[in-house]
Amino acid sequence: MRVVEFAGIGPAPFAAMVLADLGAEVVRIGRPGEPARPHDFMSRGKGLMTLDLKDPADRETARALALTAEVLIEGNRPGVMERLGLGPDDLLAKAPRLVYGRMTGWGQAGPLASTAGHDINYVAVTGMLDALGAEGRKPAIPLNLIGDLGGGAMFLVAGILAALFDAMRSGRGQVVDAAIVDGVNLFAGVFHMLRAQGRWPGRPGTNLLDGGAPFYDTYRCADGKYVAIGPLEPQFYAELLRRLDVCDPRAFQRDDRTSWPELKTMFARLFATRDRDAWCALLEGSDACFAPVLELDEVPDHPHHQAREAFHQTDGVLHPAPAPRFSATPAARPAMGEPVDPDDLLTRWSTAAGA
Repeated sequence: MRVVEFAGIGPAPFAAMVLADLGAEVVRIGRPGEPARPHDFMSRGKGLMTLDLKDPADRETARALALTAEVLIEGNRPGVMERLGLGPDDLLAKAPRLVYGRMTGWGQAGPLASTAGHDINYVAVTGMLDALGAEGRKPAIPLNLIGDLGGGAMFLVAGILAALFDAMRSGRGQVVDAAIVDGVNLFAGVFHMLRAQGRWPGRPGTNLLDGGAPFYDTYRCADGKYVAIGPLEPQFYAELLRRLDVCDPRAFQRDDRTSWPELKTMFARLFATRDRDAWCALLEGSDACFAPVLELDEVPDHPHHQAREAFHQTDGVLHPAPAPRFSATPAARPAMGEPVDPDDLLTRWSTAAGA
């Protein structure tokens, strides 16, 4: 699969990296004067070129590449690609099978579509930022996982693959309008459902999955590190209590929400009596639904990640391995991006497109 990516930040290059990880031939068109980003794993597996889209000759090269690609990915504000003569109407008229992936925060239409924003804004307007707060505390910022990467990049990948499948049947490409707010709203659907069912009644930080439940929370250990427990099912909760040697009658009132503050205090005192490693030795690998809260630098050394070869070294930098795993067509270990010559690439892609 031939993919041309117009360089941007955040979710669009991540989506293109995922496609490259899965075997697509991706070329990223960067802007002149773009600062080099050392160890930029979002460029891995890609061919890299620089074109000045304000220059008519370079713009024509970009257009020719797009017309020989199967997928185009761009993350500009609505209207930018149209003003460059690289919008979907122009390109689909010449290359009707092209899948044109558009990655934005607000989407291609709506009152906010033309305004600037970032992950925190998109997550805020979907209610998810509020949901990550707690009584008496301001909302926690979930890095860029929920918005840019989850609600944005991964929905763009899914949309592109679905559109490609349709193009194989129909011979027609289309525009994939991937808006981060749409993806996060879909993520949040389960919580709208729980609210409608009366199973999510409280303010943030007081419900089952947001740290309100004492058996679905993190606890500080004697060494200042943290552990996470999540035995939602009764049999797993019973296993946790058995391994902790807890006989306090209060522990068996877990489904009574009025008992949650007392239970939370009990668990906090208990986990504070030992270091994190001691709790790992007792609970990890059991059905108690337990895990240590690892710092980023600790993650690659965890035995489970090592057994699955979840990280690899490329140019002296640790990279997460491609995901998911395939039995018949495993993904290759991606190398860092390499410069490509536009004329050579265009010749090869034109031949492939003609075939």
